[in-house]
Amino acid sequence: MIITLESSEDTEALGAALWQALPEKCLLYLRGELGSGKTTLMRGLLRAAGHRGAVKSPTYTLVEEYAVADRRVFHFDLYRLKDPEELEWIGMDDYLNTDALCCIEWPEMGQGVLPPADIEIGLQYAQQQRVAQINVLAENCSGKIKLNWKNKDLLL
Repeated sequence: MIITLESSEDTEALGAALWQALPEKCLLYLRGELGSGKTTLMRGLLRAAGHRGAVKSPTYTLVEEYAVADRRVFHFDLYRLKDPEELEWIGMDDYLNTDALCCIEWPEMGQGVLPPADIEIGLQYAQQQRVAQINVLAENCSGKIKLNWKNKDLLL
């Protein structure tokens, strides 16, 4: 599914819609160039969940944990990862085996160690706007996620 995002507000709104639609336990990959809106999307998702503090990309800490609305969200940024094996020392398996939404920016940096995503979102520039391409990869999610986008229900 392809969604046009005309502004950063649209990107945050997509994040908010995802919060409402995604299952409690889900592995979400966020792909895109620097500045394409991955963290903006996460900000919208976390704001919709009730988080009121700052939302920044965990570029240096690798992971930020949020406990919101009786759910857990782990936000990873693997941009500065030197070797996918580093994921072992941060306890990636423990995070992934938790009933939580695990959102990973730059998942290609963990290639060979990370499992396949349930859902993948690619963000890219398209002239003066951005485009989000949403791919549901997990069979148990395909055709079961209803995303309310601009007052329309979209089945992912």
